[in-house]
Amino acid sequence: MIQTELTLNILKAAHPGIEFLPVTVTTSGDADQRAPLAGMGLGVFVKEIEYRLEKGEIDMAVHSLKDMPTALPDGMCIGAVLERADPRDVFVSHLGTTLGDFPEGKRIGTSSPRRKAQLARRRPDLEIVPIRGNVDTRLRKAAGEECDGTIAAAAGLIRMGLEDVITEYLPTTEFVPPPGQGAMAVEIREGDDWMHKIVLAANHCDTEASVAAERGFLEALGGGCQTPVGAYAQTVSTNLDDLALTVFLSSTDGATAFRATVVGAKGAPAELAAAAWNDLRQQGAGSLLASS
Repeated sequence: MIQTELTLNILKAAHPGIEFLPVTVTTSGDADQRAPLAGMGLGVFVKEIEYRLEKGEIDMAVHSLKDMPTALPDGMCIGAVLERADPRDVFVSHLGTTLGDFPEGKRIGTSSPRRKAQLARRRPDLEIVPIRGNVDTRLRKAAGEECDGTIAAAAGLIRMGLEDVITEYLPTTEFVPPPGQGAMAVEIREGDDWMHKIVLAANHCDTEASVAAERGFLEALGGGCQTPVGAYAQTVSTNLDDLALTVFLSSTDGATAFRATVVGAKGAPAELAAAAWNDLRQQGAGSLLASS
């Protein structure tokens, strides 16, 4: 709802003569707080919303881009990608320590295969336990109820005004974010030119290019890849026409991991994604997909 409000604020300012009416939809990912996310399939946070969009019950849908499969349903497209918020993962603990100083053997909660793998590599001495729920629920569980810390997306906490609970911002070089983290997307019906013109006011070109490279990498892996994967692209400071794409792929236990950073033209995100995947394949990462 916060993400929808942020999006509508931009659209209302750009189109003062148009009335926007928010519609709340509960998805299977929201409703089922117990099943592991990795086993619930792709699009668990978007399918029901897309159904409403397809039926014409709503005209646009606001999603966390990282929740969206790379292959959208027939008749759907991304009409706008908003400017990205902080893409980093953060460490949250009521003990007030950094991840490096977190006491040995303590429990840390996450249901993300990527975060599990990256945590296992950074702190193999910790016990990683699954936790599900919205942000408030996970923070409560990580405050000693089920564990003593968790890894979360910085963007979600910042949007909710919860920066004060963040113990440490984790570097993207070590905790490579998932494709699209921190970005919001507006999904519309393909061919709805009028709606596309409306939502285009919210589009941020640099973010659009970055997430296209990240999602292109995920698509190169097969789109439905359940192997722990990260991809983060950002504009190169010395050449604003280029993107640097950092990618991460590992075994579920984090014991075997590959990463690479490639640089390429911002206007050719597909080629950049292909170059990143080719780099990992040359390192031997293809064996992870074969065994997954």
